[in-house]
Amino acid sequence: MLKLFDLKKPGANGSGAVSSSPRTGPSAAYLRLQKDLADLSLPPTCKTEFPDPNNLLNFKLYIMPDEGYYRNGRFCFQFTISNNYPHEPPKVKCLTQVYHPNIDMEGNVCLNILREDWNPILAISSVIYGLIHLFLEPNPEDPLNKEAAMTLRSNRRLFEQNVAKSMRGGYIGQMYFARTLR
Repeated sequence: MLKLFDLKKPGANGSGAVSSSPRTGPSAAYLRLQKDLADLSLPPTCKTEFPDPNNLLNFKLYIMPDEGYYRNGRFCFQFTISNNYPHEPPKVKCLTQVYHPNIDMEGNVCLNILREDWNPILAISSVIYGLIHLFLEPNPEDPLNKEAAMTLRSNRRLFEQNVAKSMRGGYIGQMYFARTLR
């Protein structure tokens, strides 16, 4: 009979810990993520990239909205999945500087399911569709970029102009944004 996983007994390597040799099987987080990715059906406006094909726990997601304020932009997010997934949400950072009420200049993302509303029943697709929704409907009521949120609430036209200007590459106030248009 073929064994899929060969876990060594604690202490077998002299440290009292379970060996993490190449013969140790994939973690529960890895297996769950594998299932999430197999079930994932991305819209044509999204693309994933796995820089290390042997490491599914770290990947990039590109969102290229085809409608809304951010249409024709290209935005990159880094996903880092811990060994506690799905009991812990993925860590998501926006690698593209963007003028957005729910994304700050350090790339932190304000999305409720990445914080208090996370539930182990949710999948990676929930996070991806949440990010897509942020580009279609930015939420000025739960901001990380307070200036962008205030502008969206008080003057939608100016907000739209600021988004367009930032995506073409330019300054909004003292902040320079690199071109993100496709």
